[in-house]
Amino acid sequence: MNDSTYALAVHGGAGTMAAADANVEAPYHAGLHAALVAGQAVLAAGGSALDAVVASVVVLEDCPVFNAGRGAVFNANFEHELDAGVMEGHTLEAGAVAGMRTLRNPVIGATAVLREGRSVLLGVQAEAALASRHGLTQVAPSYFSTPHRLAQLRAVRARADAGAVLDHDVTVGTHGDPRFGTVGAVARDRHGHLAAATSTGGMTNKQPGRIGDTPVVGAGFYANDASCAVSATGTGEQFLRACLAHDVHARITHGGVDLTLAAQQALFESVIPLGGRGGLIAVSPDGRIAMPYNSAGMYRGWVREGEAACTAIFGDTMRHPASLPGR
Repeated sequence: MNDSTYALAVHGGAGTMAAADANVEAPYHAGLHAALVAGQAVLAAGGSALDAVVASVVVLEDCPVFNAGRGAVFNANFEHELDAGVMEGHTLEAGAVAGMRTLRNPVIGATAVLREGRSVLLGVQAEAALASRHGLTQVAPSYFSTPHRLAQLRAVRARADAGAVLDHDVTVGTHGDPRFGTVGAVARDRHGHLAAATSTGGMTNKQPGRIGDTPVVGAGFYANDASCAVSATGTGEQFLRACLAHDVHARITHGGVDLTLAAQQALFESVIPLGGRGGLIAVSPDGRIAMPYNSAGMYRGWVREGEAACTAIFGDTMRHPASLPGR
C-alpha cells in the first residue's frame, strides 16, 4: 500500500451464532456494507481517519440489527445503557461515554468528548450537558427498543440460571440469533493517520450500571500511528482484564511482530486463558488489516483504496461492487 491510500475495516460483533441462510444474513451484510460506504466516502474525499470511523459507526448505530444505538439490548431493569469510545492515532487523543440513555448516537458523544479535550470518559450524569454544549441529537429511551431485544431479554430471564449474557448467545426464533453485540471501525487515511471507534448496548440482562470494555481506552479500542488502530468485540470483562486493544499495540511496539501476529497473539494468549470469547479488527500504519476471532464467526467488512468492498460472517466473503462514483 502506498503512502497516499486508505484502508477501512468495520465489525458488527462476534460470538457463538447459528449458521443462517442467505436471506437471514442479507440485512447484516447490507448494514456492514453501508457502514463501509459511509466511511469510505470520507476517506476518498481526503478526510480524516477519525471522521471516517465515526461515520461508519453512526451507520451501525442506526441499523437495528446490531447491538448499538437503535436495537441495543436491555439491561435487567428493561432499560438501555449505551457506551462508545473513539481515539485518533497521531494525537493519542481519546473520548468516551458510558451509560448513555438518550444520545441517539453515542459515538458522536464520544467524539465530542475527544474534541473538548477536558476529559476522556464521561458517564450518564454528563449526558444532558454534553448534548446541550454540542447540539447532539437526543431521543426518548424507547427509540432504542425493538421487539426482538425485548423478546431476547425475556428469554434470558426465563432461564433458571439467568444472568448477563452476550446477546449473540441468545436464541430467539428458528434461525438462532445473528444479532450481535459491539460494533466498531478502524481506518488509515491518506495522510497516514489511524483512528478507532467502538460502540455497544452492552450485554442482555446486564446489571444496571455495568460498564464493559467498549468505552475504555486500551481495552475496547486504541489507536496509535506508530503501531495500529484496534476495535474489539466480545466478553467485556475478560477484554478489560487483558487490556486487549493496547496489548496488540504493545506486541508490535515492544515485541517487534507484525500486525497479524500481534492481533492473533493478543486474542489467543491474553483473552482465551481468561475464558474470553470474541474478536477484533485492526489496521496498521501501512494499511494492512487483521481480523482474528475465536468464536464461531464475526460480522466484519473491509475496503482498501482501489479494491472492492468485502463483508463476511463466517469463513465466507461477499464482494460488493465499487461503492463510489467513478470507481
